[in-house]
Amino acid sequence: MSDLLVAVGTTRDMEAFQTLFRHFAPRIKSYMARGATSALQPDEIMQETMVAVWNKAALYDPTKGSASTWIFTIARNQRIDAYRRATRPEFDPNDPAFVPSSEPAADDRMQTQQTSKSLRRAIETLSTEQSEVLRLCYFEDNSQSTIAERLNIPLGTVKSRLRLAFAKLRLALEASGDAP
Repeated sequence: MSDLLVAVGTTRDMEAFQTLFRHFAPRIKSYMARGATSALQPDEIMQETMVAVWNKAALYDPTKGSASTWIFTIARNQRIDAYRRATRPEFDPNDPAFVPSSEPAADDRMQTQQTSKSLRRAIETLSTEQSEVLRLCYFEDNSQSTIAERLNIPLGTVKSRLRLAFAKLRLALEASGDAP
């Protein structure tokens, strides 16, 4: 059997493969039938095993083991792969994790709009310097050091203006009742 397997691997000998197939196919099918859950599964695994034997025959090394050991190792791996495929959960497009969230409720939209208006009014109460630093930092996503370079002011001044701006915003939002 080892010589037949080597012939398949080196010269793709069809007659050698047919002999291997006739010898091993029923044995693999019987091996797979022990513990198979479906009547179709042993046939499918046997077919997949023999295709793998045909495709991987060049990898067989007779000095490392017998042909039957090599072929049944492939069969065992095919059985494991078939089991994993069968137990893998199927994709459910209706799974809540894959369904986009629905529109926010009307009261949530209203609350968001009111908070946005209150925040805009609070920003309007800031000094020009504070609102500019706030805009550059949070609306244009610049770092504090980039803002300092862009406005040609010290980094400490940028930090102070942001801190004062947040304190004023917090007071204004608390006064309007929209503070978190």
